[in-house]
Amino acid sequence: MTTWTLDQLPSGALTHGVTAEPALHAGRTCMRVELTDTITYDGSPGVDYVDQPTFLVVPTDFGVGSISVDVASGLNHKGPPDARGFAGLAYHLSGEVDQFECVYLRPLNGQGLNPPAPRNRRAVQYFSYPDWPFDRLREAYPDGRFEAPADLLPDIWTTLVLTVSESSVRVSVNGVVVLAVAETKAPVRSGPVALFVDIGTEAFFADLTITAS
Repeated sequence: MTTWTLDQLPSGALTHGVTAEPALHAGRTCMRVELTDTITYDGSPGVDYVDQPTFLVVPTDFGVGSISVDVASGLNHKGPPDARGFAGLAYHLSGEVDQFECVYLRPLNGQGLNPPAPRNRRAVQYFSYPDWPFDRLREAYPDGRFEAPADLLPDIWTTLVLTVSESSVRVSVNGVVVLAVAETKAPVRSGPVALFVDIGTEAFFADLTITAS
């Protein structure tokens, strides 16, 4: 088991389309992560953001086991009207960062805000880059098996845990299992883990723990 408190940049960490700096949020020292201004103001959806490789990469080699992080995210008022505070964990990054899997939260779709349907069923999202972004998953699987509701609020610390096997992932939020993906959309591999954000989001991360099994 390896833990990073994230009160400073982990040794060897790399930014990919984001800025990252130590911060204080709701009484905790943490890492603040946002998209770069270049991507925010000049980027194109589906090319530079929206389920793209926008994250802080933590150098580790993770295959199966669990990943846990505390995350608080909300709007930075730089994004489009449909921004939802997207933040989460990417894993199984390839060496060229041209493949990875990811689970992220949409706290503005959380049950704590009582959003309208269908947003109330879309607080947690799995996707696989590059072939399976959220919109393709929704179209191909209208039963919604790759997303789920969750009791979330923006800007409030939330513990996100991914339990990863070779071809599945189980997602818990504050100790409650909210999503179980039985068949993930990526080849079996290992690689680094990353702190993921998307358009319009200001995210804070603390206490990243990776446990291999």
